This record gives sequence, C-alpha cells and structure tokens, in this order.
Amino acid sequence: MTHRILPSSLVLAGAMLTLGTLARASEFRYAEDQAPGIVNPLFASTMSEARVHELLFEGLYTDDKDLATKPALAASSQLSEDRTEMTIRLRPDARWHDGQPVTAGDVAFTIQAMKDPSTASTEQGRVAWIESATVVDDLTVRLRFVRPEARPEDKLFFKILPAHKFSGSSVKRTDGFRTRPVGSGPFRLDRYNDDGSISMVRNPEHSSAPAIESMTMREVSDKGYQAKLLIYESLEALVRVLPRDLATLQANRKVELYPYQTNSWWYLGYNLSRAPFDDPKVREALDLMVDIPSLLAPIGTGDPVTGPYVPSSPFYNHEVPGHARDTDRAAQLLEEAGYTRSGSTWTKGGKPLSLKISAHKSLESAQEVVINLQSQLQAQGVGVQVEFLDEVSWRSSIWRERKFDLVLSQWSFDRNEDVREQLHSQGSRNFTGYKSAEVDRLLDLARDTLDPQEKKQALRSVHALVNAERPMTFLWTLDSYSAMSTQVRNVVVHPFYFFTWADDWALQ
Repeated sequence: MTHRILPSSLVLAGAMLTLGTLARASEFRYAEDQAPGIVNPLFASTMSEARVHELLFEGLYTDDKDLATKPALAASSQLSEDRTEMTIRLRPDARWHDGQPVTAGDVAFTIQAMKDPSTASTEQGRVAWIESATVVDDLTVRLRFVRPEARPEDKLFFKILPAHKFSGSSVKRTDGFRTRPVGSGPFRLDRYNDDGSISMVRNPEHSSAPAIESMTMREVSDKGYQAKLLIYESLEALVRVLPRDLATLQANRKVELYPYQTNSWWYLGYNLSRAPFDDPKVREALDLMVDIPSLLAPIGTGDPVTGPYVPSSPFYNHEVPGHARDTDRAAQLLEEAGYTRSGSTWTKGGKPLSLKISAHKSLESAQEVVINLQSQLQAQGVGVQVEFLDEVSWRSSIWRERKFDLVLSQWSFDRNEDVREQLHSQGSRNFTGYKSAEVDRLLDLARDTLDPQEKKQALRSVHALVNAERPMTFLWTLDSYSAMSTQVRNVVVHPFYFFTWADDWALQ
C-alpha cells in the first residue's frame, strides 16, 4: 500500500476548515495578539481590554453611530442652571448579569472607587472633574462638579461597576472580580479557557437584544496565522489587518474589509528627569536623527503627527511644521550640548551617549519599529539597547519607578481627546515628567471654559508648545482595517472601541 504524505499547508488548511465547520453558526470568534490579563474597567491599559469592556459593561452614556452622545444606563438628566450639578435618572430595566438591578449606588460607588487613591485606577483622571456623587434614590444620582461643565454627558462614558461585588471603594487589581466580572452589557463573561481564549455569551436581559449568541476572543500572537484562521473560517474577525495581508484578504470572496480611524497616535517619550534627556538640545538632536517614514513603512500606512492630536481633530494645529530629519543639525546640537564625535560614537566627559528603548510586549508591530529605530540611532553614533516589557514590568519600571530612558508607545483617546493627564504637570499619566507652566495654564483654561472656540484655540496652542519643547517625538496615527467574514452582517465598527455597536451585528 502506498501512503501519500500531504503538504503541511494542506494539512493546516484542512485542520482550520474542520475547526470552522464545527463552530456554531451563532458564535462570533475574533483574535487578539494577547488576551487581557484582567477584566476590570478601573484598570484598563490596553485596547484588547477596552474591546472586551465594550461587550461586558456600560457607561451612563455612549456614542450613537454619528458619534453623538446618547444615553446608555442613563434614562434622563437635568443640568443645574449654573452647570455645577447634574441629576441623572437611570433606566429602571437595567440589570447586572447576576440579575441584580443597576442602581444609583453603583454609579456613586464606581466614581468613588476611581477617585480613591488606594485603588490606583488608570482611569482616575476621567472622574477628577466630579467633586461628589450623591444617591438621591435607587434610580437617581446627583453629580456635583468641581467647576461648571458645558456638556458633562460627553465625559460620562466610563464603565459602571456593581457595588455589591466589592467590599469598599478601595478596589485592587488582584480582586477576584478581574476573572469573574459582572457587567450590564450586551454580553456576559462565560469562562476563561485553558488555551487563553475568553468565552462570552449573549445577555438575554439586555435592552438591545444582540443577535449573536456568543463571542469568543482567541489569543493568537502570530498576525500571519490570524489571517489564515480567518481565510479558513476559524475566525469571524480580525481587529486589525497587517498591511502585508490586505491584498490577500481583499481578494478573498469570503472576507470583507472595514476601514476605520483610530483616535490614537504613536510617540517616543523621553524621561525628562534623567540625564541627558533633561537637556532640550539632546532631545531635539535625537528627534532630528529619526527617519519617521522609514519607521512607518514596514508596519503600515498612516498620517504623521506633530503634536498630541490626530490630524482630523479640531485641536490639531496644522500651522506646526512637519517633522524633517536633519542629521547635520542634530550633530550641531550635540556639540552645543558638550558632546564630541569620537570615532563612530558621541561622547561627553569620556562617557558615550547611549540609551535604552523600552516598549510594551503587547504593542502591535513594536518590535519592527524598535529594531529599525535602534539601527537609525546607532548609525548616527548613539548606543542603543532595547527591551520589551510585560504588563507587570511596564507598570513597575515605567509608570511607578520611572526607570527608563526612552519609550515607544501609543496613546488612545475617545472623542474628547483629553490630553490633560498626559501633559499637565499634575497629570496621572505624565510619566515622562514634563512640566510647563504655560501648558498647564492652557490645559486648565481648556478644562474650565464653557466657550468651545476658546477651548479649541487653547489646545491648538498646547499642540505648538509641546512640539517645540519636545518631551516626546510624535510619530503617526495608523490607518486601520478590520477584516470580517462575509457571514457577519450589519457591521459598523466604532473607530475608538470597535465593539460599541456589536449588538447590531448578526451572523447569517
């Protein structure tokens, strides 16, 4: 008898096709490079977490499909004449996944927990403008603001948590809620699986009555393998398609591409409390050594940014000139800062100019960017080491201890584009140590004013000042495409959070 050995690619294809065929028609499967370590909106730090939060939790308000604010858990509201208080009435039909009613106490608890310093919430800045939250009755909560607010509902998108699942306002990352979350969203968490995937099932009590019965997030670190899983019908969606896979997926009749714009931008952040990065001439020199188009080309397409907003933002200052590489000017600046070129290396006082670039392991395409950046800087006489940190190390070394030279990272925002926490000297996310009295003043003005034009002008000035002072090198905002099986219908992708409108999606 002759045994025929099939090519490995055909075996892989057959295995994937079998997996796809066995999947229930009502199951929606999507891939993430790395599964969320915890599921708790108080500690959101990655977009994979944010996407899961959109499925499991709700805020008081959310976006409609025109990106206008609409009620979610809120039913109605009334703003005081002086705009310092807002009374919110909750939907009486809202229920937690365990059947308990959503109450005003849950809203007050969530705000208190986010504000509690011992919680150390990454989202603390999103409620800093709320002075207090008072329960009026089971369905009514009164919010008092630190100062008058023009449109407070636009800031009430943060997710509400069930007070009855916690023992006090101090919430820990290690709390059991992180793997047994209870939300009020259109899906509820069913289980964590041994393969790193997370299974979610439809919440039949939710007002939207989602058409899809179950959602499964699969952890697939290899982006190329993700594309194969979609082609062979073992996934229904890829959140972001790599540029190299766009043509292949576009040519597949069973796949539909959906372009969307993320409200995020990449940057290189300097540790301003550490020499020599406290010297603006050194920062400018490093900035001028970077060839941004060459860093971007291998990972995709996008728009360069010159400040802390995306080009489509009303706050983006288009009068700020774009970045231009200038190695001659970089050399002049280093000489002015006391460095001399010794052979192929810049030195000062006999010590070579060197740095370490840190990046988060979960940052998609970070490795390609960091390796290319290392090559660019080393070619200009700067010694470079690289490190890729997991979540624990990132929080410890970057956020708390600030033991870094240069980070490659990205900031993602909702449509409020509030950069105060990143750039104000008192900002909770200002880990670079940037301080500017004028930027603080302008950010305070933008926060306090009720005049949208005054806010716009203040933030455009912030853009220009931050560009000039270079606490970071601004890189780009990426063009993004998601890919889905043509079996998924009614798809509209939210540009910031992806799954916000997934309760409208359906599988045929």
